[in-house]
Amino acid sequence: MSSTAVPSTTPARPHHVPAAGLAVVAAGLVAGLPPLVGEVGALAAVLVLQLALVLSWVLATGMQGFAASLAVGTAAAVAADLALVLPEDPVLGGLLAVLGVGFLAAVLQQMLRTPRDALVDSLAGSAVLLTAVGALAALLLLGRADDGGLAATALVAGVALVVGHLVDQVLPRPQLAPGVPRGLLGVVLAVLAGAATAWAVRDLAELGALRAPAVGAVVAGVVALAAVAGSFLAVGTTADGEAEALSPWAPTVVQVVLPFAACAPVALALVTAL
Repeated sequence: MSSTAVPSTTPARPHHVPAAGLAVVAAGLVAGLPPLVGEVGALAAVLVLQLALVLSWVLATGMQGFAASLAVGTAAAVAADLALVLPEDPVLGGLLAVLGVGFLAAVLQQMLRTPRDALVDSLAGSAVLLTAVGALAALLLLGRADDGGLAATALVAGVALVVGHLVDQVLPRPQLAPGVPRGLLGVVLAVLAGAATAWAVRDLAELGALRAPAVGAVVAGVVALAAVAGSFLAVGTTADGEAEALSPWAPTVVQVVLPFAACAPVALALVTAL
């Protein structure tokens, strides 16, 4: 007589606490380096996040053509940063050329490899990765326009990530999807924590007492939703076991850096517009 195994809804490795700790490190890096060493610090912080995302994304998603995928992602990250650092009056539209060339390089890299197994999945992964590293570069514009805005964005994103993960560590309810330890309560409290953080540091970005909570809530909302998407990926790779075998930290890094990438262009738009 055999029994049917019931899939566990809990990941095989700690899901929330490592991500919360890494979120503190990432937020401290982005908020702390620019005041110490200026634009070079902002560039260094963003580049660290980009390179960490490139490596962890390729590992976690199992993209084919490992070395070439790393090369394309790294080149795109460096090119995106240079496109926003070298011009005297940079604009976010300058990333279009970088993304265009990057997508072309990714297509060629995937089409020229043999065998071409998982071709569509790898192309989709390349597209998301290139978009994410380009979005992270938007933090450079935010820091160039307003150092306080960059620090405030990093703090809001970091607090939203930490609160969301810690709440879901204790009470992931109501559960957003079977098998994924994320709940609606964590998303709501992450948004509220982000709004409160933005109000507390409102003088950094000179947003005012009324605008700061609104901006913080929007940024934190984007972060919270992207963090849920990162958890979907982390649970999937944990179940497959491939990313765990190569690097148990790869899904955790994606869980943290991907939300920073998602919120960067949103924060830039809100801070510069308001």
